[in-house]
Amino acid sequence: MRSPSSTPTGLTIDWSRCDGHGLCAALLPDAISLDDWGYPVIDERRLTEQSGGDVRRAVSVCPALALRLSVEG
Repeated sequence: MRSPSSTPTGLTIDWSRCDGHGLCAALLPDAISLDDWGYPVIDERRLTEQSGGDVRRAVSVCPALALRLSVEG
């Protein structure tokens, strides 16, 4: 069982679900940018600097349920 304080170690995108809404980039602007077509590009180095709560929120509010979080611990 994962602890609520587990640190996010990765974020993946289910491309079959992603519609390019851009909400994830709005919530995590330091770690996610949008490409020319409005789809997210994740900077894994910057993602590790983000608050775990912010990353979890981005995953939970994705309108297409396209984000997946992997955690350590």
